[in-house]
Amino acid sequence: MTEISILLTCLHGILDQTTIKQLMLLSECQLTMAGRITMLGMSRWTEKGGSYRTIQRFFQKNIIWSLLHWELVKPKIKESSGVILIAGDATTVTKSGKHTYGLGRFFSSIYSRAVPGIAFQCLSLIDVATQTSYPLVMEQIISENKGKAKRAKKKSSSKRGRGRPKGSKNKNHREVELNAEMTQVQFMLCRLLELIAGTISPVYFVYDGAFGNNAAVQMVNKVKLQLISKLRCNSRLYFELTEEYSGKGRPKTYGDRVDYNNIPCKHRISEVTEDGIYTHIYQFKARNHTFADSLNVVVIMKDNIKTGKQARVILFSTDLKLAGQDIIEYYHLRFQIEFNFRDAKQHWGLEDFMVIKEQAVSNSANLSMWMVNLSQVLLSASPENSILDLKARYHGLRYVREVFKILPKKADSIKINQLISQIPILGKIHEPKVA
Repeated sequence: MTEISILLTCLHGILDQTTIKQLMLLSECQLTMAGRITMLGMSRWTEKGGSYRTIQRFFQKNIIWSLLHWELVKPKIKESSGVILIAGDATTVTKSGKHTYGLGRFFSSIYSRAVPGIAFQCLSLIDVATQTSYPLVMEQIISENKGKAKRAKKKSSSKRGRGRPKGSKNKNHREVELNAEMTQVQFMLCRLLELIAGTISPVYFVYDGAFGNNAAVQMVNKVKLQLISKLRCNSRLYFELTEEYSGKGRPKTYGDRVDYNNIPCKHRISEVTEDGIYTHIYQFKARNHTFADSLNVVVIMKDNIKTGKQARVILFSTDLKLAGQDIIEYYHLRFQIEFNFRDAKQHWGLEDFMVIKEQAVSNSANLSMWMVNLSQVLLSASPENSILDLKARYHGLRYVREVFKILPKKADSIKINQLISQIPILGKIHEPKVA
């Protein structure tokens, strides 16, 4: 048995034997092949049982990928002795044409603008001890025509006078209306927590600055997790009130406003100067008018001693007892999910697939994430240090197998020219015709 077939033995109670065999063929094929990861490309590199029609049928199956991901990485998560985080992020895959399911315009950080394509929301488990991210739940984001909705809203809304409208009441910041993205993430979080229940109990959910608002905090609180995210660098924060109530008038809710250029030294937790950059970090409890509760805030200030320029990053957590260095480390580890997206696009075909139907698109994206998890599990138990080295080993093993196939039963006389002419045809688009 190969190491891939040994790893896939955990799936026998989830998938039928035919699907397991197809998944094993495709997994080994992607580790072996060169070129774009498409159905046609994979059919050229798979061995017996991996025809184009077979691969096409595999991509049309309804597969519970989150369960497959979890069964694959569960042993690694159980071995961990550190904190396990849940991290989330979205990625955009550029696509041309008009028929791919979910096609729309999504923002791409690579191009710094909205581009035509499809987008996916992904949740992963991050092992703090090994600094490794394992993507588990991945769903496609269905585009909404936001431009038309905004224009319609602007036309319908009429200007009102200055001041607070007569008869208006104070808003309850704990009763919020979630947008489509947060609703999808909340549903995915519930699925993930249900999936891993009984094995681990993560406490923290880490997301980028898109969730640095009260609605995201309330959404995460409903699934009984603590949020770690980022605020705008110019957020209006107030220190928690420390003075006692005087007994007269309405009790104050907010303390002094935070002046980022003059934060009291008692809140400083570290300072260091390196390469002409003076970095000083502060931690304190603060409030904001738009948030229902206090926040555990960490402010990272970086001053360029030569130019005098200053940069500022504001992180926060809803866990008021979490140490500042832990907030920084956990938010820093969130970027591991970006490495998952990079590997999926660069090595496992997330940018290459050419299917257009809903089920096939979902299977293609999840197969890419399956290969991300599989490659990480294989690398943890192999001498290779990178995916390129891992693929090089499997590529060489495939050629060795092909050589052994064409060797004569009696190895007295081996024609070297015959071997040389037959081995290089692996993966060719047009194989030579046999007369």
